Order: sequence, then structure tokens, then C-alpha cells
Amino acid sequence: MSFNEKLSTLVKRHEELSALMSGGGLSGESFKKLSKEYAELTPVVDAFQELEQARLEREELEPLFSDPEMKAMAYEEAERLDEIIPELEQALKLTLIPQDEADSRNVILEIRAGTGGDEAALFAADLFAMYRGYAGRRGWKINVVEASENDIGGYKEIIAEISGRDVYARMKFESGVHRVQRVPKTEAGGRIHTSAATVAVLPEAEEVDIQIDSKDLRIDTFRSQGAGGQHVNTTDSAVRIVHIPSGLVVEMQEERSQHKNRDKAMKVLRTRLYDLKRQQLHDERAQDRKSQVGSGDRSERIRTYNFPQSRVTDHRINLTLYKLDEILIGAALDEIIDGLVTEAQAEALATMNH
Repeated sequence: MSFNEKLSTLVKRHEELSALMSGGGLSGESFKKLSKEYAELTPVVDAFQELEQARLEREELEPLFSDPEMKAMAYEEAERLDEIIPELEQALKLTLIPQDEADSRNVILEIRAGTGGDEAALFAADLFAMYRGYAGRRGWKINVVEASENDIGGYKEIIAEISGRDVYARMKFESGVHRVQRVPKTEAGGRIHTSAATVAVLPEAEEVDIQIDSKDLRIDTFRSQGAGGQHVNTTDSAVRIVHIPSGLVVEMQEERSQHKNRDKAMKVLRTRLYDLKRQQLHDERAQDRKSQVGSGDRSERIRTYNFPQSRVTDHRINLTLYKLDEILIGAALDEIIDGLVTEAQAEALATMNH
């Protein structure tokens, strides 16, 4: 099916849906289903109609080029339309890119210190502060689910839930290995070290996405371990859940209540199982295809933060910004993510055109 034929089919379907919904007689569930499809098609139809209107206006200018009184105005208007028509064509193509149904979901963010010991744990804390700042700027809420700190304020691991509008659509590009080059606070000699932390961004699963059979779970309780103070508990409130078929293990001890820890652990387990399911599907689809930018491969080194030169480089799109401080508070992170979104859209359009 050609591009124009596909568009024609979608516009016709949009009209059909409008007629069906205004006709009445639909059950609540049927109406909801048709409304969802209608809402998904509306941006495509709006973009198509805007483009068609611009093309029509451009066509209607042709006879005016030979009119001495209207010629100057007609050429000026034609120049404006010749500029915006390609932009409208591109905008229309972007509306046709299949949307990842997970884009609108909240996420579970997992950051783990990698190579580099205490310095890697401090860097993991820096990354979490960056995402916390970014979430605040976008009006998202961030809530720590579980944290394992070291003695100097770093995180061996931190898990958080980020909720808000289209969180996964932006945050999915952050999955991968983040590398830091700097003189560690723990290093007196002043030598630059390279450390790393791994970021995983998982779209949060609903109960309907993943059905977990209680027979597939082994649940243990134990006493919370901590560095002291409020994190140490005198009861067996910590929970470890093993999902036997997949081998996934989730431990939770942040809360004082065993019930709350169990609920949190189940939410994380469900999300990891959902991610596993999505990853398997992605691998099947991408078997014979080059991995696309933003694929979320968490073994891939995606970004380097160089402190001596205040430089951040995203290796997937070869983008370097000398805005380290602004990026680490989340203020300039959109500059990188916007570049990754544009690249992902270009890849999707190239795939669509083949």
C-alpha cells in the first residue's frame, strides 16, 4: 500500500468512526474502544487536512502570478507556503509512526553502581539527583522504592518510581551504562578515574499485563540490614520474592511494614517480568535488523560525563555538550533526550519507507 493510499484509508476510517459514535446504540465498552481508535487517528487526520489546505492555497496562487497588481503579494505568499509545506509533510509522517503503547506509562527507575567501588556509588547518587531534578522540571513525581547506601552517601543501588505524563516516552532513552571521568572525592592523589553506573528504565506494569501465579513464588522474610539508625528494624519486615520460572529475585526492606515491603516487591517484580516480555518481543522483531537508537540495551555504554572538561557526550548520536553542571541538575537533559527522540523518529521513518 502506497503512502497516499494508507492516508486515504485512515481518513475514511476516521469518518466511519465519527458516524458510528454519533449514531448511538453502542455499549459502553464498544464506545470506549471506538473512542480510543478515533482519538489515535485524529492527529493524523488533522495533520493531513492542514497539509491539504496549504497545498490548495499554493495551487490557487498560480493564476495570480500573471496579475500585475497581485503578483508581488502572490510570490511572497507562495514563498511562505513553499517553506511550510515540507514541514507539514514531515509532521504528517511523524503522526504515522506506530506509537509504543508503553510511552504513556509511569516507570520504575533502577540505578546500580558498576565498576569503580565507592566512586561508582557516588556517581549513582549523582545520576539519581539528575533524574530527580529532571522529574521536577517536567512536573513528574518521583518516589524512592528501595535504596542501598554506602557509608559516604553513595548508592550501591536505588530503585524509584516516576509517575506523570508520558514518562516512559522520555525516560526510555536513559537505559544503559553511564560512565564518569573525574578525580574521585575519595582519591587524594588527584588522578582522574573512570567509573560507571547502570541505569534501567522499565515501563510500569499493571496487574492486567502480567498474571503471576502464587505457586510460582517463593517468599522469604528476614530482618532489615542497614548502616544503622532508622533503617535497622527489630522485626522480620524485609521481604525477598523469588519468581521460580524466570529466576528473578526482588528484595525490599525500605519500609518498616512487611506488608508494604511485599506490595512494593510485587510491583517491581511485575514490572521486571513485563520488561522481560517486551524485551523478548523486541529481540524477535529485531533479529535480522540493526539495533535502533534508544533500544534500551542496558549493557551498552551510552553516555560519558567528563568532569575536568565539563563535557557530556552521548555516544549513540555523537552529541557533545559542554554543560555538565546544567545536565546534572536535570536542567539541560532535554537537549540530549530531544536529540535521541529525533534520531529515533528518523530511524522509524526510514523503516516505514522501506
